[in-house]
Amino acid sequence: MFQQIIDRRLAGKNKSIGNRERFLRRHKEQIREAVKRAVDGRSIRDLAQGEDIHIPKRDISEPVFRHGQGGTRDMVHPGNQDYLRGDRIARPKEGGGGGGGQASDSGEGDDDFVFHLTKEEFMQVFFDDLALPNLARTTLAETPEFKTHRAGYSSDGNPSNLHVVRSMRGAIGRRIAIGSEPRRELHRLETHLDRLLSHPDPNPYEAEIAPLRLEVETLRARLKRIPYLDPIDLRYRSRVRVPMPTSKAVMFCLMDVSGSMDEARKDLAKRFFILLYLFLTRHYDKIDIVFIRHHTQAQEVDEQNFFHSTETGGTVVSSALVLMDDIARARYPTAEWNIYGAQASDGDNWHHDSGRCREILANRILPLCRYFAYVQVAEEEQNLWDEYAALSEESPVFAVRKATEASQIYPVFRDLFKKEGAAS
Repeated sequence: MFQQIIDRRLAGKNKSIGNRERFLRRHKEQIREAVKRAVDGRSIRDLAQGEDIHIPKRDISEPVFRHGQGGTRDMVHPGNQDYLRGDRIARPKEGGGGGGGQASDSGEGDDDFVFHLTKEEFMQVFFDDLALPNLARTTLAETPEFKTHRAGYSSDGNPSNLHVVRSMRGAIGRRIAIGSEPRRELHRLETHLDRLLSHPDPNPYEAEIAPLRLEVETLRARLKRIPYLDPIDLRYRSRVRVPMPTSKAVMFCLMDVSGSMDEARKDLAKRFFILLYLFLTRHYDKIDIVFIRHHTQAQEVDEQNFFHSTETGGTVVSSALVLMDDIARARYPTAEWNIYGAQASDGDNWHHDSGRCREILANRILPLCRYFAYVQVAEEEQNLWDEYAALSEESPVFAVRKATEASQIYPVFRDLFKKEGAAS
């Protein structure tokens, strides 16, 4: 008897989501390059939006298997009058297909393959292979994190966790157990009935044959009523939640808003910190972000004031470092927190203050930090850059980079926060 199992579980509207995810993985490099180009031309407000991605059709072609004619065939092919063995054949001229080529009166071409990355997919590609360096597990937080682990099978659960093989195995075992005794009895009765019917003169046994046939039919009907798949056969993958140590981290964002930071330089600094903010809030649940703006004086501000306040003044960079040190020691003990810092400035500083900045970093801040990144948004290498560059050669947790154009912010950001062992 043929049995058919129909899966009637409700499916979401994105029924091809598995195929889409495989496509994104297969063409990861082309999509990453397209995302990079998209970021370079975006305004700050649009950094986290989706994007239409163009991939040349030739880059997504796949090999195709076809059935040949098969068998052994003897064929004679005609020669040609144009080429001899060893001749070089010129490459065919490209046609006037898609991709913005020159106009042509011959040849063929293919348009680029265009598809839309959702905001979630865009951010996934955007921050792929990035992580906070040297992040360590610390003590259990007040609200511990939980991680699910497999814990065998259960008789109830979510339909998406149904284990088909285990369920069918249980159904077969149940049918064997329930029907074994009736099948043995049926086999005995059928054998006895066949023996009576095969007798040379079955007439004397008519009285015995009739009830025997009825009993055989009853047993056969009883065996057919055994359900092929019963709710008690269903087995679901069981998972349990296990508390895990929580990585608690804090990121200090220090931005120079002095008078030497014109609108173009502030735009570069804001681009860097917006990328950092999006990256941190997307990848980490247990993370604090402390925003510090400074000119001659430093002030801890909220997110709104950090990105949109218009306050300005002179430049004393050490004021921000002193405030960061005070906040870190008061609110974030290193035994419980992973401390990180990121600073953006044009490098213009009061001359006598740059040496003090290096001293504060070397003696007070870097011993607390797991990583500190400095991004200069100006090309000129002034005294602050000289002090920081020398310190970066001495400390493995201190990194300095330059980004003087909007197109350089994303590569610099990926370089500073790429996972250990990941390609740049």
